[in-house]
Amino acid sequence: MSNQITENIIGAAIEVHKTLGPGLLESAYQNCLIYELNSLGYTVSKEISLPIVYKKMKLDHGYRIDLLVENSIVIEIKTVEKFTDVHFAQILTYMKLGNYPLGLLLNFNTKLLKNGIKRFINTPQ
Repeated sequence: MSNQITENIIGAAIEVHKTLGPGLLESAYQNCLIYELNSLGYTVSKEISLPIVYKKMKLDHGYRIDLLVENSIVIEIKTVEKFTDVHFAQILTYMKLGNYPLGLLLNFNTKLLKNGIKRFINTPQ
């Protein structure tokens, strides 16, 4: 089921990118992607606050997941020249902290969106 959802998310992201092209702010792509995913019937939450729990202490440092689809798939939207290790670490950390199984890192600042997609799987330790 999760593979089908991620395929649909990627299809929706490609539709947004084909329509808008590169060069806009992340928020424009985020809102259009929410629209597309809602039209497909998915539950999408925006800007999910993610506290850090360190041992028995809870820290609310304002970390926010861009989008969470069906309460299980983290989507981080970027408009950058290229992905860096920090982008990879960010989404993996969000997935680990929230115990989410899947993540998609989407870079809308590419000529072809397929070159700006990276899928992540959270493997429990």
